[in-house]
Amino acid sequence: MSLHESIVSGKFVVTSEIGPPKGVNIERALKEADFLKGKVEAVNVTDIQSSVMKVGSLAVCHLLKQRGIEPVFQLTCRDRNRLALQSDLLSAWILGIKNVLIITGDHPTLGDHPDSLPVFDLDSVQLLQVVSGLNQGKDMMGNDLEGKPNFFPGAVANPGADPLELQIIKLEKKVQAGAKFIQTQTVYDPAQFETFMKAAEHIDVPILAGIVLLKSAGMARYMNKNVAGVSVPDHLIKRMSQAENRKQESIDITIELIKQLKPLCQGIHLMPLGWDKLVPEILKRAFS
Repeated sequence: MSLHESIVSGKFVVTSEIGPPKGVNIERALKEADFLKGKVEAVNVTDIQSSVMKVGSLAVCHLLKQRGIEPVFQLTCRDRNRLALQSDLLSAWILGIKNVLIITGDHPTLGDHPDSLPVFDLDSVQLLQVVSGLNQGKDMMGNDLEGKPNFFPGAVANPGADPLELQIIKLEKKVQAGAKFIQTQTVYDPAQFETFMKAAEHIDVPILAGIVLLKSAGMARYMNKNVAGVSVPDHLIKRMSQAENRKQESIDITIELIKQLKPLCQGIHLMPLGWDKLVPEILKRAFS
């Protein structure tokens, strides 16, 4: 069953993601994806995540498709104008890629090429509108396409945003523009996520709660300081700092979070950050 079919049917879905390499040695990324095969509904491929130059999402999505893994093509607005964005979307469809996750993208000053000029010709809401237009057989200028795609578009949300009201307004605009599913920024505070879900209860689109696997107490403190809207509670930081086996503690924490978040949403989006081989155990225990 495809991601689209799973979500439309009301099934509780699990997605995950991999990051392309900084270079052409693709084997490690594909091996990470293989750990996820058959365990999740689809696998996101990040698109120059955090403005750090890496292999493009489109090429890796194509390789996943060849390996029998359903990809989610992440597409950021930061690096391309409206011509290139539309062209890449059509190219993705030709390669058999149906799921797209539309993201505005981090500013280049945050990455490893800080002097790079940002594009931001469109924002995420506008690009979702473009995807909807392509699905109807029209480009952004209203010109007819020679054959139209049928993308399943998604968008992102940040449950920890402050003020939350502005995040809900933007989420409403994304859904109005055509988003059919939402994946969230990482969540470590189920109570905070419940507040977000109550504020978004009028939005009739499935929401998948994001979870980044914690690797260390230092990583948790870094996210608290540098990642907007992310709040790792002190008790989780303490657990990671005192853990004799950090990987096992990370597994236990993730399972606990999944069980607490599951009643609140329609899915989980796991972000392993290279610890993909832990995902099968996490899912087996979380859903047993």
